[in-house]
Amino acid sequence: MLFEELKLAAPLLQAVAALGYKEPTPIQIKAIPHALAGRDVLGCAQTGTGKTAAFALPILHALLGKPPSKKIRVLVLSPTRELAAQIYESFRDYGKHANLRAAVIFGGVN
Repeated sequence: MLFEELKLAAPLLQAVAALGYKEPTPIQIKAIPHALAGRDVLGCAQTGTGKTAAFALPILHALLGKPPSKKIRVLVLSPTRELAAQIYESFRDYGKHANLRAAVIFGGVN
């Protein structure tokens, strides 16, 4: 299976190709179609299997189909600041060719 078969928006396909992603991982193959259909998804997989892309790509795909807004439209919570930073970097990288912005916020720093 290729990412194109998941029916993601062209800017997202361009970003994953630029990142060197060739084929979706098993968690992505199972999760992305359900998330794109608007269903709730609960997934569990080992580190490094593509879980962030499995939820981030459908979120970005959905945002691309809506008019621009200055309001917060997505909130992703994580248990650590390190993971929050990694998730932010993933959203930034996947949304590189889209007109979307992301920010990471965590406590304990100025």
